[in-house]
Amino acid sequence: MSRIGKAPIIVPASVTINVSNENLVTVKGPKGQLQQSVDSEISVSYENGILQVIRPSDQKRHKALHGLYRSLIYNMVVGVTDGYKLEQELVGVGYRATNQGNTLDMVLGYSHHIVFALPDEIKVTTTAEKGKNPTIILESIDKQLLGQVAAKIRSLRTPEPYKGKGIKFVGEQLRRKAGKSASKK
Repeated sequence: MSRIGKAPIIVPASVTINVSNENLVTVKGPKGQLQQSVDSEISVSYENGILQVIRPSDQKRHKALHGLYRSLIYNMVVGVTDGYKLEQELVGVGYRATNQGNTLDMVLGYSHHIVFALPDEIKVTTTAEKGKNPTIILESIDKQLLGQVAAKIRSLRTPEPYKGKGIKFVGEQLRRKAGKSASKK
């Protein structure tokens, strides 16, 4: 039995949920509105501020979809009430990041600047304090889109294991490797 799928979603008073006949769940809150289509075999019921995701049988596929859609709807509810925020830091000599609106301009040790256009749903800010690594702060109500964009930014210069240079999430622990040791002759 899916423990995640069984858990009910308690919806705050500031959030309105609409479940249409085509299994389209619309969540509207103070920060915005999100939509998610649900598989036709999974049913969603919303009564008295509690949302339940129900599966028809104990098939492996139904169990997987049960937990998946419950998590996606829960992430939408949290997104429209509180929103999501991710911070990434640029570790390396000369690495910089600036933004103009929703366009991110980064210097990552390549021969050219990297200009990255972000979707309209994501708000970006950059900070560069003296003595600290430059940081990129991404905010959005859509957790899926936010994670996808953050992963794409990180892939532009993945942290390497010897010096730790690259783009990493704030608080992320990197597995470091020892460098070459000199021969003893």
